Amino acid sequence: MKENKVKVEEKKVQPKEKKPNIFKRMGRKLKETFSEIKKVSWPSKSKVFKQVAVVFGVVLCFTVVIVLMDLGLGQLLKLLTNIGK
Repeated sequence: MKENKVKVEEKKVQPKEKKPNIFKRMGRKLKETFSEIKKVSWPSKSKVFKQVAVVFGVVLCFTVVIVLMDLGLGQLLKLLTNIGK
């Protein structure tokens, strides 16, 4: 029984601290964000352009492959549907 009383007494709520208003919280968050952005190591322009070129090249290759497969399968379907006529 004494343990329950101790637990109940521990659960008493202490007065809460007031939260700063929304503008102070937003300002603090913006300061934290900008300080984190300063820590980021950004790639050089030439590295970015090289990586973009690689991405475009891969996308172009896959586009060509998919278009060729679509055309080939379309011709195969046309051939199969014309056999019965």
